[in-house]
Amino acid sequence: MRMIVRRYLSSDYAILLAFVLALSACAGDEHQDIKNWMKTEEAGMRGRITPLPQLKTFAVVDFDTASVGDPFQVSKLDPDKRGAGANRPDTNRRREPLEAYPLESLKLVGMMVSKDGKPVALVQADKTIYQIRVGNYIGQNFGLVTKISESELDLKELIEDANGDWVERMGTMQLQEREAKQ
Repeated sequence: MRMIVRRYLSSDYAILLAFVLALSACAGDEHQDIKNWMKTEEAGMRGRITPLPQLKTFAVVDFDTASVGDPFQVSKLDPDKRGAGANRPDTNRRREPLEAYPLESLKLVGMMVSKDGKPVALVQADKTIYQIRVGNYIGQNFGLVTKISESELDLKELIEDANGDWVERMGTMQLQEREAKQ
């Protein structure tokens, strides 16, 4: 029995030895030309590192935190309390007809004086003419008419900014010249 086991082991070793010799023959000098070319190319190479750019110096600016306000105020963080301020529009009042239109789509087409001597502006929305007095609202940004003159209508709009605060924006509507019909 021992003899049979030795015979199989010695034949496996012989096959393994033949395989190793065959592989070592493949690893000869057939790639020596590539190795020589790599050595000559490597000798001429030098690494180049570009110098770092010069750092820019900036002027020091003092930041006054008292004028900016606290960014962590409850009114700025709580969505229910956002926009609570002096400029907050009255959302409970009854909306006027011209508040349904964007201000850009309205045209100031005329002026007249009422019976009590106060100026009245004539504003066209679509094909309808509306009479507007000081104190009326127009446009979608809570535009309050503050003054009516012979050639223009002044108004104050309330716009909500990114912080949720309401900011006033003054605007005017100029009297539209009548288009000449040919």
